[in-house]
Amino acid sequence: MNHQRCKEAIRIDYPGSVISVNHYKGRRRDGGTYTKQEAKDWMQELGWIIKHLHLEDWELPLEIRCDGFFTSWKRSPDLSNLSKCTLDAIQETTGINDINMRWHDGDITIQKKEPPYLLLTIAEPMPDPLPDAPKSTGKPFKGKR
Repeated sequence: MNHQRCKEAIRIDYPGSVISVNHYKGRRRDGGTYTKQEAKDWMQELGWIIKHLHLEDWELPLEIRCDGFFTSWKRSPDLSNLSKCTLDAIQETTGINDINMRWHDGDITIQKKEPPYLLLTIAEPMPDPLPDAPKSTGKPFKGKR
């Protein structure tokens, strides 16, 4: 059976550091945490964009690549720091646990004429190129070479 790999690219505005792993949660007086409203709004917007894709029907794990388009290097984040908020938004929308998602930092492009945005590419995993090849045991080789 030859399965066509599902893949979609989504463009979404970058609201700034509010969606960074270091900034999107706040602390309550009792020591608990909450998601800041601006981050919640962004997560909800992403949810509405991906809802029609029905990712819950895709083969797992999902591959998530994030490319960033920013106005300067100084204002560009470490893309890895955007993973938690982004994957949480996908999980809340689809019900897919983020343990079944693989984050990949993409490229950063500097372009001064447009407001900053992210290009998220969501794809099913690549098919195993050698499905009948012996699998690694994960144990080191102890024999003679």
